[in-house]
Amino acid sequence: MNRTDSPVDLARPEIRALQAYSSARMEARGGALLLNANESPWPPFDNAAGWNRYPDPQPAALLDRLAELYGVDATQLLIGRGSDEGIDLLMRAFCAAGRDAIMVSPPTFGMYAVCARVQGADVVEAPLREDGSLDVDALLARVTPAVKLVFVCAPNNPSGAGVPRTAILRLAGALAGRALLVVDEAYVEFVEPGGDGGSVADCVGAVPNLVVLRTLSKAWALAGVRVGMLLADARVVALLRKLTPPYPVPAPCAEAALRAVSRAGERAMRERVAVTIHERARLRAALAGLACVREVLPSQANFLAVRFHDAEAALDALLASGIVVRDVRRYPSLGDALRLTLGAPAENDRVLQVLRACVEQPA
Repeated sequence: MNRTDSPVDLARPEIRALQAYSSARMEARGGALLLNANESPWPPFDNAAGWNRYPDPQPAALLDRLAELYGVDATQLLIGRGSDEGIDLLMRAFCAAGRDAIMVSPPTFGMYAVCARVQGADVVEAPLREDGSLDVDALLARVTPAVKLVFVCAPNNPSGAGVPRTAILRLAGALAGRALLVVDEAYVEFVEPGGDGGSVADCVGAVPNLVVLRTLSKAWALAGVRVGMLLADARVVALLRKLTPPYPVPAPCAEAALRAVSRAGERAMRERVAVTIHERARLRAALAGLACVREVLPSQANFLAVRFHDAEAALDALLASGIVVRDVRRYPSLGDALRLTLGAPAENDRVLQVLRACVEQPA
């Protein structure tokens, strides 16, 4: 297989040669009177100071705080509109239509394959084991010269299984010079403390072909704000910045994100995560004791994938009570499963109440 020393050498040649757009804000050079971007000189309403101006492409204060939080240099971090944007940017930069491919391990997050197919890239599959764990040897055996991006969701969505750091680092080493390993850590804050499934963000500087996706949507409770991060070798980040829109992070979103990841915000997040981890164990044990449940899959995320004897009946009962859960029966090896997001304790009690009543009804 073709090998390369620089991760950027794996990118499309036309992207490497692309002249990036230079926005008016990038060219402002610290001027006090901004008349170069055709903005309105007036804020739209009270308490909206600065919203009439285009935001910094990468808000400096937020960038610095996130880099500190994840233990990387600011040049190794890209802020975007959710981690979905990071997936799309990688696809556009590294996968040429009709020529390149990505690799995924189903059942897993569906946007990897969607973005690849929109780009015209092939999707190669290396399924997870029956127990939901990642099979590194099987994955490596299926890597072809066309594969430029290998996606690993850790913990996995929708199953919830964690992925050991040792497996991820072994995989990254085996793919060096051949493909980028993209580790989606959307749920990593919920990993049980002290285990082997924690973040590999601290390895970004030492492993050039490693890319880590993070988000503020889950543990940080900012799903409506749409802020995600891509951590990678500085050369990869610089390449992807060529493809980003001129102003990818709206000012109100950057303000909310900076407040959320402050020291006080981080403490609050840790407290919420502790409650979620406790609820995960409690709900898993309670669900496992219900007659309608076939199996509750182990989870290191903020949800549980639950196999039912009759998933349709369980789904109908929950919906009839106004409870919306995720139907994941379309995913490989999850044909009898529903995914239940962990709510507040009272919400989880309501789920249990409905499912107990469901099985108590006469057949």
